[in-house]
Amino acid sequence: MKLVGVSGALAGEKTSAAVGSVLAAARLLDSSIETEMIDLREYEIEFAAGLPLAAYNEDTWNAVKKIQSADFLVFGTPIYQASLTGALKNLFDHMPEHAFRNKVTGMVATGQTEKHFLVLEYHLGSILSYLKGLIPTDNVFILNDAFDIETDELMDQRILERIRKLAEEMIQLQYGIMNRG
Repeated sequence: MKLVGVSGALAGEKTSAAVGSVLAAARLLDSSIETEMIDLREYEIEFAAGLPLAAYNEDTWNAVKKIQSADFLVFGTPIYQASLTGALKNLFDHMPEHAFRNKVTGMVATGQTEKHFLVLEYHLGSILSYLKGLIPTDNVFILNDAFDIETDELMDQRILERIRKLAEEMIQLQYGIMNRG
């Protein structure tokens, strides 16, 4: 089973650290899970213009195909202006309408203020639902001060436990989907 994490930040390390923590937790819970990170800082995703995927550059093509080939996914975004990043939204705009059917789609977000914790449920969650993803209940919002100021390592043990619970729920739900008769 393959879990792909997508970090939707184009700057900083916090979001990729958060997504990486979910991937690491999943591997600890089930060593048979293969993981892969798509860090949008490493891709040049073209602006979605309604064209067939084949019309876009190799980075766009590769990112979309890696996401589509995953059994389940976790998406991470920093919260800017009460929204997910434009880069992540642009990536979603390249996906077919049923891209996440029969896939668990977990969410993590980082932000400066607790006022933005509902962005996961009401904005990112709406997009994932539209693309037919199954959204777990244990998604994680992380305040920026939970990270070490110099290394951007996630230091808050309560957050790390919530990430473990998210990974556990995602694994259980995905196995349930795959074992349906």
